[in-house]
Amino acid sequence: MSDTPVDSSKRTWLLASVGAGAVGAGFVATPFISSFQPSERAKAAGAAVEVDISDIKPGEKKTVEWRGKPVWIIRRTTEQVEALKKSDAQLADPQSARSAYPTPEYAKNGHRSIKPEFMVAVGICTHLGCSPGDRLTAGPQPSLPDDWQGGFLCACHGSTFDLAGRVFKNKPAPDNLEVPPHMYLSETKLLVGEDKKA
Repeated sequence: MSDTPVDSSKRTWLLASVGAGAVGAGFVATPFISSFQPSERAKAAGAAVEVDISDIKPGEKKTVEWRGKPVWIIRRTTEQVEALKKSDAQLADPQSARSAYPTPEYAKNGHRSIKPEFMVAVGICTHLGCSPGDRLTAGPQPSLPDDWQGGFLCACHGSTFDLAGRVFKNKPAPDNLEVPPHMYLSETKLLVGEDKKA
């Protein structure tokens, strides 16, 4: 073994080179490693959405986006809630028993919601994925029956839905509108995309 001392200037350059190399490797590796992390947009796409419902007046609708889909929140009037009972005989699935778009247990009722006053549904027709238009006012209207109680009309192929998102019989849409998981955080805050069982 040689006890020859190492030149101190070479040691300094060697340490500086190794340090610079490590820093450079860190800069190169950081974008590569961070590419494995989901983007903020990807995180948001599946995240639950908190909605302030305090500003929705009776008879009005608010639309929010959840997982890239429009979710309708409608504050139904007392008359609109009562009118839901009048349509049962004309509906394809009044009890939401079909399973193509499973309805949460808390929405398997005549108003398809936790609170009768509020409808929460994905605003996409179950036929070909169009977005039905609002026909919230009751009474005769073009392309609708004279005893119309209010709801939605998908103009693409004529499917109609009541104000609970239930599809009428003999229409192209095979199922009711989807009810997303949701829960109330307070009297004025709704969380779309999660419920207590999630």
